[in-house]
Amino acid sequence: MKSLVRVLTKTGLFICFISFNSLFAAEHAKGMAEMDAVSGGDSCIKCHKGIESIRDEKSDMMQQIVAMGQSLGDSAGCVVCHGGNPENGTVKGAHSGAPKAHAGGLAEFVRDPGSIWIADRTCGVCHADTVANTKKALMATEAGKIQGNLHSWGTEPTKKVQFANYDVKDEDGKEPVWGTKVYKDYMVKMIDKYPDQFPTELKQLPLPASGPEDFAGKSEDEIAYMASITYQRADCQRCHIGVRGRKGRGDWRGMGCSACHIPYANEGIYEGNDPTINKKENGHLLVHMIQGTREAKVKTPSGAEFSGIHPETCNSCHNRGKRIGVSYVGLMEQPYGSPLTEGGKSQSKTHGKRYKHIKEDLHFEAGMTCQDCHTSVDMHVDGTLFGTTLGQVEIECSDCHGTNDKYPWELEIGYGEKFDIATPEGNRGLSNELPFWMTRGTVYDKEGGYLLSTRGNPLGNVVKKEGENKVIAHLASGKDLEVPLLKYKAETKTYKSKDAQVAMGDVKAHMENLECYSCHSDWAPQCYGCHVKVDYTPGKSSTDWIASGSTNFLNGETSESVLGTKGKKLFGKPSETRSYLRWEDPILGINGEGLVTPIIPGCQVTYTVIGPDGKTLILNKQARVPDGPNGSMVSGTDMSPVQPHTSGRKARTCESCHSNPKTLGYGIQDGQFMQKQDKDLYMDLQDLRTKEIVPKSKTVQMEGIPGMNYDWSQVVTRDGKQLQTVGTHWPASRPLDQDQRERMEKTGLCMGCHQNMSNKQIWDKLNTDKKLNVTEHINKMHEIANKAAKATK
Repeated sequence: MKSLVRVLTKTGLFICFISFNSLFAAEHAKGMAEMDAVSGGDSCIKCHKGIESIRDEKSDMMQQIVAMGQSLGDSAGCVVCHGGNPENGTVKGAHSGAPKAHAGGLAEFVRDPGSIWIADRTCGVCHADTVANTKKALMATEAGKIQGNLHSWGTEPTKKVQFANYDVKDEDGKEPVWGTKVYKDYMVKMIDKYPDQFPTELKQLPLPASGPEDFAGKSEDEIAYMASITYQRADCQRCHIGVRGRKGRGDWRGMGCSACHIPYANEGIYEGNDPTINKKENGHLLVHMIQGTREAKVKTPSGAEFSGIHPETCNSCHNRGKRIGVSYVGLMEQPYGSPLTEGGKSQSKTHGKRYKHIKEDLHFEAGMTCQDCHTSVDMHVDGTLFGTTLGQVEIECSDCHGTNDKYPWELEIGYGEKFDIATPEGNRGLSNELPFWMTRGTVYDKEGGYLLSTRGNPLGNVVKKEGENKVIAHLASGKDLEVPLLKYKAETKTYKSKDAQVAMGDVKAHMENLECYSCHSDWAPQCYGCHVKVDYTPGKSSTDWIASGSTNFLNGETSESVLGTKGKKLFGKPSETRSYLRWEDPILGINGEGLVTPIIPGCQVTYTVIGPDGKTLILNKQARVPDGPNGSMVSGTDMSPVQPHTSGRKARTCESCHSNPKTLGYGIQDGQFMQKQDKDLYMDLQDLRTKEIVPKSKTVQMEGIPGMNYDWSQVVTRDGKQLQTVGTHWPASRPLDQDQRERMEKTGLCMGCHQNMSNKQIWDKLNTDKKLNVTEHINKMHEIANKAAKATK
């Protein structure tokens, strides 16, 4: 077996071919024995005795690392990733007190080789295309988040994606670097159709106000623009992989590749055997091991073992915005400290929040990590510069589950996405091989063939059983699951309820016009009203996460990445509060694909700005954006299309959509609440005849929000007036259309029969001499429908 290995040298990179035979196996064993002996020598293990091997010693990856290290004079291979000079490991620096092993030698010593700022010289030595692609991924650029937030503030009124955490260009053309021919053809057509969502170049988000002098002579719109940038840089950008992010419980992680591929527990306590790492200090990796595939086992000295990237790693970032990470594991934030802990204390904060348990996603209950659904393209991207997650994510539910009428391999390319893109005719079929970039991790036997994503790439961990209509999903955690196939259930009549057959088989419009998770999302976090204050009074400052990441050094560190550092400071301090929280009965709208989907508060921004002199410059303002029908102006408060990641086996009831005004967009209880939010409200003694406040000395209890004479949960009025924006990225996203709402709504349907209860001539003929339960009601309606049909013959 021959492997292409790039090795770091003092002068850069060279490429060598290494044949892994018994010679290298013997050299590896000898090297490990030398490490155990710790009798001096050339290895970093002289100081770091007991540290965990980054991968299993028998793995191909570790053998390559050790062989490369030996060629560089380091029997343990540490310098391959970390650089430095192990020969001087016992000599202290004359001035700094740091070991000279960490100061020069083969390369600059790097604490975190995964840092995106140096990854082309570390991880990228062997994974060059992955690193190059990841620099264009949303987890690095955060272009979609920036565009969406600025749009909600009204400071960028269009849906064109323009800004990122740093300047970046897509210089290799529209055709993706990764992907099958079918996939590449699909993506090129998509890019051509939506140029605003697939930028060719992004500029770093501009700097906001740098001091009080920047406010002189500024208009209210100009002040709002500065405030929106301050808010974005200080509160929203701490999750990009160019920084380590906020340092606190649940937020500990590495940078770049290490943000996902190095395990950090929520407490940030090191539990390995390296004697140089403080085991009581927060902010360290769990153990010195890589996590990623089924084969890459993470083992702790206590005997615990797991594989794959646990969702809790993803949650170090995915706990804000749409909150899909914490929702997936069944949690939703709350303002309360209950239930209390020992001593009557409030529950501990994670990600800076307290939580309540709602219900786990069924995939998480089954043992699935995020990576079991999301592909390498979803995560590292395909080489394209993406502007939104909807553009970047290639998978659909039907890719694995199919439909009532078709198995996954019988579906056409593009099924599940309504982008109106020309695709090859016929069934998508199966793949018998994987592209090279998909062979870098665990490779599973194809059996009857690999299933394909809707855009045409193989799903390397999902296979059809040979000669059977069965699908197996191989999970990174080590489990193998048989995937429920809808067509098999329909053919064998093994649905657990009649509802499923009716909803997915008989009502064809559901499968044609709805995302599966419109019905199968058990709940969704709904944080109504995002009240943002940006305070520029003297002494108010915050961390600038973009500037902090941009201030990076040869060793991959940034101005905030080392424990104890706080990064670059920003003039002004944002803070947030909200109006209320809900989780039940998500509202429905239309997403960028043109399909019905849950929508939740994305960033319902109502902003207040305090100037350097302490005066209120802007109070409780909402932006107006041209997102209504025909470009009409609506509030910039965003109700965002979302895949909540809260799937359940039992779908939401028919009534929760068809008899629920909130679901249709009319607001909780048909929008009858909170209709005076646009007025200043007082709580005091009144003349109840006129409602005038009696005392002359009085204080406004609730300041009015101009134009907000409706509930936060109301998106549209019954006569079709759109109140809030729905989605900030794609032209097709919007509330349910008027005709959809009218066709869907069945509120008050009971009156069709029960208005006749007092009419004995009608009611007695229905033979309802008893009170009917739910099942009996359904059967009676079925009986009446059949009788009516026969009577019309």
